[in-house]
Amino acid sequence: MNNIESFATGPMWAGFIAFVVAMLALDLFVLGGNKAHRVSVKEAASWVVAWMVLALSFGALLWWYLDGTAGREMANRKALEFLTGYLIEQTLSIDNMFVFVMIFTYFAVPPELQRRALLYGVMGAIVMRAGMILGGVWLVQQFSWILYGFGVFLVITGIKMLIMAEQKPDLEKNPFLRWLRGHIRVTEGFHGEKFFIRQNGLLYATPMFLVLVMIEISDVVFAVDSIPAIFAITTDPFIVFTSNIFAIMGLRALYFLLADMADRFHFLKYGLAIVLVFIGGKMLVMPWFHMPVQWSLLIVGSIILISVILSLKISARKPSRSA
Repeated sequence: MNNIESFATGPMWAGFIAFVVAMLALDLFVLGGNKAHRVSVKEAASWVVAWMVLALSFGALLWWYLDGTAGREMANRKALEFLTGYLIEQTLSIDNMFVFVMIFTYFAVPPELQRRALLYGVMGAIVMRAGMILGGVWLVQQFSWILYGFGVFLVITGIKMLIMAEQKPDLEKNPFLRWLRGHIRVTEGFHGEKFFIRQNGLLYATPMFLVLVMIEISDVVFAVDSIPAIFAITTDPFIVFTSNIFAIMGLRALYFLLADMADRFHFLKYGLAIVLVFIGGKMLVMPWFHMPVQWSLLIVGSIILISVILSLKISARKPSRSA
């Protein structure tokens, strides 16, 4: 494993990065990302579907390209790796959604301001994820045994998530947030979408800046889980990067679609924890048992589907009990 190779060429990397930049520019300058407005369920659903279609189309295009250049076997393997990686990253990123709900609720962010905060959060997340992925690939390339370290870390993280699933973090006690408030001037209320303003000749941060910082920190924390997880599926840096980015780009729309229903997905956190334990265990048994990628796809998909169905069934019963 000391030699990591990728089928991706320089133009493929450049083309994908250009696609991401173009989509962000389209969102920011054409589709209203630079204007405050409340995202409707219809708009959010449209974007969720759009990003899923784009991800699946990318996987199909990947298969078509490799089928003509590297053969059917390689095309099937890489397309399946991308699809499985995308599902895992999209699944694990759902945990971010719960944190976004907590951050926006704590700061009482008006609905019309949330879209811009998440858009800039996505931009920062893409840059940070790129750096972390490159670092992870380098570590795997230099120290192949580190994959087992990733496996142990994911198992421990999953077990910890299972134990603490019922606990809700208290942002009031967050040490970094307390440090920020003690070291920078922050205005009492929001000033539209501005992150900084000047008052009496002094520069002040607005609560929107604190919101953005907390969103970026939450992504770093979750990236520590999600990036090692995809190395259980593939070490190809192009697959790792593209699957991560598609999941991140679609997360914002998923938040606006499901945020109001977050409380109904009670068992989803347990499902995510089990996924982490499963992926970590898969990495630890690699020397003795190689699980086919399609099995991983089926198992992860089944875990999430079962946790969602159980959540919806339990939440549907609650009103009748209280009635």
